[in-house]
Amino acid sequence: MKRRHALAGAALAATLLGWGHNPATAQTFPPPKPVTMVVGFAPGGAADMAARLIASELGGLIGQSVVVENRAGAGGNIAHALVAKGPKDGSMLLFGSVGPLTISPHLMKLNYDPFKDLAPVSGGVHFPNLLVVHQGTGMKRFADFIAKAKAQPDTVEYASSGAGSASHLTGVLLGQRAGAAMVHVPYKGGAPALQDVLGQRVTAYFAAPPTAMPYVATGQLTALATTGLTRPDYMPDVPTVAESGFPGFEALNWYAFVAPAGTPDALLEQWNAAIVQVLDKPTVKDSLKKHGLTPHPTTRQGLADFMQAEYDKWGQVVKEGNLAGAR
Repeated sequence: MKRRHALAGAALAATLLGWGHNPATAQTFPPPKPVTMVVGFAPGGAADMAARLIASELGGLIGQSVVVENRAGAGGNIAHALVAKGPKDGSMLLFGSVGPLTISPHLMKLNYDPFKDLAPVSGGVHFPNLLVVHQGTGMKRFADFIAKAKAQPDTVEYASSGAGSASHLTGVLLGQRAGAAMVHVPYKGGAPALQDVLGQRVTAYFAAPPTAMPYVATGQLTALATTGLTRPDYMPDVPTVAESGFPGFEALNWYAFVAPAGTPDALLEQWNAAIVQVLDKPTVKDSLKKHGLTPHPTTRQGLADFMQAEYDKWGQVVKEGNLAGAR
């Protein structure tokens, strides 16, 4: 009985998405083998949490297993390079991130080109970073952090989920705007970065809300500011950097779905339809928002345009900071 219900659900999903209307793709989507969704960071961080939630929903929708594979390292670039050379049959997706897709190309020589070797599929989620410090630092306000960074140059360390990540460049952008020199300490993902802030081995971290919010709630960490233009609904008492003396400051973190370039357009469109449908589900929206993540489904072209805008923005930050070649 359960199997018949599952098959009926898959058939309904296929009908809603128009699968099978094109004879050329009817045998290839959903893929006949389990789908791999690659994540460029360690388990336990925002990327991993969001990817696993979405992968589970996608698997149920298409009637095929979608397995999350963590390939941490090099700020996410290892995973992105892997997918860039991956199979072009629709069986591999990348939960790509702002760093490798739009920042790393400005910082270092890569063995892949995110705009040539990866094909946009759909936006995933976006969210502001949350500047947190251990309560033992004694910092209570964002102004305290800036004052120390300016008074004691090169003594305030901030963690990131990797060189070239959004958390890395957010610190660079803030340093440029504030005229403060801070020391960047990269990690292999958000979870290990946060652990060293909790262990007071590094001063601060521009964290993803899902990883930091539980510790803010218990008082172990102090949230000093968020990096969006407006205060998030889930933390209305935490000011933005923009309203704390730096008008217009915005540094969003985001994840989006891409696939190996050369994957047939028909398959990419099918994946886009499936991902958009999942991200539009009220239950998925609620689950993501409880963790401080905002669903951001797009068309394929919409994601391509968004990536280009982010590439241009962060390229200017890298240029002004003379960071090219930095690791």
